[in-house]
Amino acid sequence: MSGHVAVLGAGSWGTAFAKILADAGRDVTVWARRAPVAESIRAERRNPEYLPDLLLPARVTATTDAVEAISGAEVVVLAVPSQTLRGNLAEWAGHLHPDATLVSLMKGIELGTTKRMSEVIVETARVAADRVVVVSGPNLAPEIAAEQPAATVVAGTDGDRTALVQSSIRTPYLRPYTNDDVIGCELGGAVKNVIALSYGIATAMGFGDNTRAMLMTRGLAETARLGVALGADPITFAGLAGMGDLVASCSSPLARNRTFGEHLGRGETLEQAQAATRQTAEGVKSCLAIRDLARAHGVEMPITEHVERICHEGMDPRLAVETLMSRTAKPESYE
Repeated sequence: MSGHVAVLGAGSWGTAFAKILADAGRDVTVWARRAPVAESIRAERRNPEYLPDLLLPARVTATTDAVEAISGAEVVVLAVPSQTLRGNLAEWAGHLHPDATLVSLMKGIELGTTKRMSEVIVETARVAADRVVVVSGPNLAPEIAAEQPAATVVAGTDGDRTALVQSSIRTPYLRPYTNDDVIGCELGGAVKNVIALSYGIATAMGFGDNTRAMLMTRGLAETARLGVALGADPITFAGLAGMGDLVASCSSPLARNRTFGEHLGRGETLEQAQAATRQTAEGVKSCLAIRDLARAHGVEMPITEHVERICHEGMDPRLAVETLMSRTAKPESYE
């Protein structure tokens, strides 16, 4: 691949992903919204706000000018908060290379439209769906930045583009697998954020491993139900973008949705939890969109529904537990 790769977004995952690309032999330009961040990456090879201990490879540079970052890039990586994607991409779309591969690192469902991130990209950038590739999996940025062994999924409908992205992020510490189930990979990444919130809530309430195992497995079941209704391959949810991502996000204190959920489980308000974590917990906003998507397709997602009520309707977590446990008994079915 000739030319550089643009990474639009300088958060934890965008920063770690820039390192991955550089370690795989690519020249990378990161777009940062704040000038001090871009300057620090250029001058000191560090992101002072996210992963400050990480020394970025010399192949990584940064700018606050998105057009400069995009110019000439044959691969453009989108790493902004999911609810800001449409507005940002509308400004950037006219500057994209005519055949650029667009890579989504975002794990969310858009509020209002209930569209997956790849659908927002296609609609906003006015590109064919096969130009979009999704990266998803158990990818906690601090661990990858420390070069701990990890794997991820590169999902797309164009085999050449998915292979291009796969080769562009293959390193001794990251093993990427390809998949053609974009729907399943995106839903796995979006819904696991909501389930991780519930896991954090349960952890803070003092519940043990039985409760937490129940939340993960039943959370995966409702993810798969929604996925199948939307045309996903149910096997995807048993893999890295499904169970793998869910386990990492629920079990790790590094996962921001789990941490956010712990604040809610201690009785804090949404505003108090946001102030304490100072990071975007994608599940907080996505739970609204996922709930609406499920209702539109007649899919029951009780854990998601209760997380939404806790986050946005002020429901007491203790009452949520009570109502979840008092639901009508039924077979354990995945149909």
